[in-house]
Amino acid sequence: MKKIAIVYWSSTGHVEVLADSIYKGAKEAGAEVEIKLVGDAKVQDVLNADAVAFGSPSMDNNKIEQQQMEPFISEFKTYNVENKTTVLFGSFGWDDGKFMRDWMARMKDYGFNVIGEITVKEAPSEAEVNKAKELGRMLAK
Repeated sequence: MKKIAIVYWSSTGHVEVLADSIYKGAKEAGAEVEIKLVGDAKVQDVLNADAVAFGSPSMDNNKIEQQQMEPFISEFKTYNVENKTTVLFGSFGWDDGKFMRDWMARMKDYGFNVIGEITVKEAPSEAEVNKAKELGRMLAK
């Protein structure tokens, strides 16, 4: 059974909906899943998992959330993450979702194997919720 960690930050609840959907997809696929708000997460939660999903809205000029998610993600540049299977998810409102492209490139530079992402404008649609569930199933494979 694969162990999956989901770590996210959400303000309006849109990213939380995606996190819950990824959780459900991974659980349906038989994985052991731990889901945490970034403020409650530890680096070891990620390092001890077989696969991980990170989520954040676009904030502060096309960047991930800067107070909690940014410092947490930055810690991984000093760790060997061993090509850990990873999914990124997030939401945006007023930009084009550029933050996700930048975040994906950064995570690949840190050594994560980013196998998928979902970026939604505002609240996720039913189709986007289903895509998030599929990403959870992918993490569990």
